[in-house]
Amino acid sequence: MEHSWVWLSLVAAFTLATSDALTKKALAFHDEYVVAWLRLVFSLPLLLILFLFIPVPKLDKEFYTAFAFSLPLEIASIILYIKALRLSPLSLTLPFLALTPVFLIFVSFIILGERVSFSGAVGILFITAGSYTLNISKIKEGIFEPLRAITKEKGSVLMIVVALIYSLTSSLGKMAIKHSSPLFFGITYYAALAVLFTPIVLYKRKSGKIEGRTILAVTLPGIFYSLMVMSHMIAISLAHVAYVITIKRMSVIIGVLYGYFFFKEKNIRERLFGAMLMFIGFVMVVTAL
Repeated sequence: MEHSWVWLSLVAAFTLATSDALTKKALAFHDEYVVAWLRLVFSLPLLLILFLFIPVPKLDKEFYTAFAFSLPLEIASIILYIKALRLSPLSLTLPFLALTPVFLIFVSFIILGERVSFSGAVGILFITAGSYTLNISKIKEGIFEPLRAITKEKGSVLMIVVALIYSLTSSLGKMAIKHSSPLFFGITYYAALAVLFTPIVLYKRKSGKIEGRTILAVTLPGIFYSLMVMSHMIAISLAHVAYVITIKRMSVIIGVLYGYFFFKEKNIRERLFGAMLMFIGFVMVVTAL
């Protein structure tokens, strides 16, 4: 059971990547605000059923503070995340979530006092290097050309911002879990997100009618999202935030494969090279504990 957090993090990675791929398909039927909201809504039935079977912990000021600060940041990240999926290929957006653990090296230390080992830090940097090599074919135009290629993909830029926000919400989430329980926080947090996101959707949606095919298309992404929430929250309660998020970012490799097989995205070889660097980083993080 010592490394149960690793398996839980891998489950979170798989369910997140699958939910993202299915969500990208659902974007063909409606705008990003409605799809993002429906994914949250359809994650709730399974979570609320589970809520009936867990104890309600004693809550304190630290829990409410972390909860309150996380919600607006999470809403902003959801909007940017879904926009990124719409604007750019999966294989050029999801990999930049790998930057979250790098940000977490500093953010989790400031908020939680968590330190990563030297081996863990090197592993995290390998994952970051993997994201850099996504555009390795551009390097013949100059050593910094891959970075310039990133700026040409609006979805990639948005996902980098999301990665930074996630470093904050992950650390605040760990604080809330410490002062409650993993499943209690996860369920109440995402239920609150769905409620607070509703008026934003009503204001921003581009079409008044949500068709049956849209609902059907987002049901499965919502189910996978609920599984991600459960596995993520339990994993983050068992290990350092930076390590859990690093393993969870293995969803990048799965996302690249989904992009190739289901969306016919190109340049799979150069992107898989970056994914393999991320895998090396994964091994280093796992062995760091």
